[in-house]
Amino acid sequence: MATNKRILMVVTNHTTISDDHKTGLWLEEFAVPYEVFKSKGYDVKVTSISGGEVALDPNSISEEKNEDWANAEAELQDTAKLSREDASEFDAVFLPGGHGTMFDFPDSETLQYVLQQFAEEGKVIGAVCHGPAGLVNATYKDGTPLVKGKTVNSFTDEEEVEMQLDQHMPFLLESKLREKGGNFVSAEKWTDFSVRDGNLVTGQNPMSSRSTAEKVIEAIESQG
Repeated sequence: MATNKRILMVVTNHTTISDDHKTGLWLEEFAVPYEVFKSKGYDVKVTSISGGEVALDPNSISEEKNEDWANAEAELQDTAKLSREDASEFDAVFLPGGHGTMFDFPDSETLQYVLQQFAEEGKVIGAVCHGPAGLVNATYKDGTPLVKGKTVNSFTDEEEVEMQLDQHMPFLLESKLREKGGNFVSAEKWTDFSVRDGNLVTGQNPMSSRSTAEKVIEAIESQG
């Protein structure tokens, strides 16, 4: 009997950029893909780097609550801590963004291990906006960067500068992906853009949340 496809979602727990600037998970980049995956009938496990309740970037919360995202938001109340065991039993891993990811994704040994296992086994890896921050230190077992030679995308340096947060970031994501050997492509700032290169799917910004998730589904389905 065919089993349901299973998606592992990993979100940030980091909450501050500077003393006067709070951050966290960008809600749309989590909630929209979550709903897309669930509507497909997929099983979704939501984890975070440290576990527990996940803080949202204040700028990603609208005054009027989106009832369509209620189930997704409920998942964030008490997340499981990402573990090495999460490297198995899933068909894809998805990394939503939010500036918090720039601080805790690259240095998480557990996330790097999980991504390496997914890559080595040819499983689908998806990330949107700042989510690809998780990819910058990810490598294959031989040390080759995960993104080397791959067509990739993320929140662009131009978008970061326009947000006036570039000087507060530990690195610029687009520049770092290029430095790691990624073939970086992008669209106009603040427009929907995502790209799939085999089993790797990346998207540019919050507006790209749905198309990134849909390309992840395409990649999963193509594996049968």
